[in-house]
Amino acid sequence: MDASARLILASASPRRRELLRVLLDSFEVIPADIDESQLPAETPERYVLRMAEQKAAAIVDRLAEPVGEWAVLGADTAVVLDDQCLGKPCGAAEAADMLGRLSGQTHRVLSSVALMNYRGLLGTAVSATRVWFDVMPSGWIARYVAGGEPMDKAGAYAIQGAAAAWIRRIEGSYSGVVGLPLFETAGILRQSGFID
Repeated sequence: MDASARLILASASPRRRELLRVLLDSFEVIPADIDESQLPAETPERYVLRMAEQKAAAIVDRLAEPVGEWAVLGADTAVVLDDQCLGKPCGAAEAADMLGRLSGQTHRVLSSVALMNYRGLLGTAVSATRVWFDVMPSGWIARYVAGGEPMDKAGAYAIQGAAAAWIRRIEGSYSGVVGLPLFETAGILRQSGFID
């Protein structure tokens, strides 16, 4: 891709920015503000992919067609327990409830990416990771919630934070659980000429 090529990350997540820096030295960040409601009868897989696509599309639609090549990367992550998506908690009570439901259980984390420019969709991918939680004591959950870490996280936990002390095992993409599956993202960026 030529020297004028650039990438825009359509996310406010500092975790996604940190992960994308593993692949790219330079990119812009423009958070996308979209309705993240799941549609009736929408599968978790379809939901996370639609969210990534809509985040990218929202930024593409806001920008005038620039000189040179550019693309927008959208991403989304969902914690799925019993085929139900657990989004970001609305408050402390909901965060504690989510963590109580995840305690002692195995769940899936779906993480999607979509790359798009003004010509259309360049590539999409979804990673699926299984996460095994040990039983988390209610007192620990209360302290964790009070500390604030769960409040802007899907499923009310951060695998790179204090919740890691209760995760016995993961099978899949660690970076996907954090918020950006690096293997899948790198594949799409390579195909589109953003990285070697």
